[in-house]
Amino acid sequence: MPGDGLDSARLERELSVPAEEDLALMRRLEGGILILGVAGKMGPTLALLARRAADLAGVPRRIVGVARFSSPEIRHRLESWGIDTIRADLLHRDEVEALPSMRNVIFMAGQKFGTSGAPSATWAANAYMPALVAERFARSRIVAFSSGNVYPFSDATGRGPSETDPPAPVGEYAQSVLGRERLLEHFSRANGTPVAIMRLNYAVEPRYGVLRDIADRVLAGRAVDLRMGHVNVIWQRDANSVALRLLERCSSPPFVLNVTGPRRLSVRALAESFGKAFGVEPVLAGTETPTALLSDASLCRSLFGPPRVHPDAMVERVAEWVLQGGASLGKPTHFEEREGEF
Repeated sequence: MPGDGLDSARLERELSVPAEEDLALMRRLEGGILILGVAGKMGPTLALLARRAADLAGVPRRIVGVARFSSPEIRHRLESWGIDTIRADLLHRDEVEALPSMRNVIFMAGQKFGTSGAPSATWAANAYMPALVAERFARSRIVAFSSGNVYPFSDATGRGPSETDPPAPVGEYAQSVLGRERLLEHFSRANGTPVAIMRLNYAVEPRYGVLRDIADRVLAGRAVDLRMGHVNVIWQRDANSVALRLLERCSSPPFVLNVTGPRRLSVRALAESFGKAFGVEPVLAGTETPTALLSDASLCRSLFGPPRVHPDAMVERVAEWVLQGGASLGKPTHFEEREGEF
């Protein structure tokens, strides 16, 4: 991946370069795309990827992003890219009902951090909100972001659970995510709504994610916790491409797909790689436990091919960005959390 210095605008262009498969999707897909929760970590580049893919495919298509837009700058940026925006609180039924009917919906909204202090708010965002959306868009296709947190910890030397393994979420955040899935499944079955559920862990890019968390700690001389000794990651652009292409895989009952990279990465090895890049000795704390939060994404690779960005290239790009003082979204993943408290 070519370096783009510290320019976030250039980085967002890098993270939204359409693949030929994205263009082919846009040539086949009918209707516009409504992205709910577009102002989050992945939403802006997903919207831009969709916009660029449609334009390059030569297919007129409306792309609409919905969020509360507490940051006006994000809304302005989306609109400058040719994406229509709507300010709405998806926890308010009347505001959800007022949204335009569109054939394709990508549902990204939810809540993770702050769960331990206000679990009811997390359940409202992760279970009640999806029910409102599923009722409103019963005649649409819905791709819903979920999380690999619905799985139990598994053997750290193994491949992780597949889509056919039973969920066993740890902690209220993960339980509420499973609640999201169950509510979507209920309305999919009841109304015949085609749905795809994308169990993602973990998307990364230079401004946030597991790799950024580790890099920041190594560069600052802070300890890297090794208890969650292994992780799966996928480059954000690759994850967003899968989200778009899942629109053609929606079904009733829902189609469920694990989305992550093919490799089980050692947190210790990642810290050492960043240490080498930064010219420092990483500070390591604790020891690897026999289990980790992992997912088997073999089905995803069989359907959509392997991710385009190799883990070594991800580490190199993140290290380059951090070493030069590149911006952070300020949203640590807390990937090392083993008690499910976020």
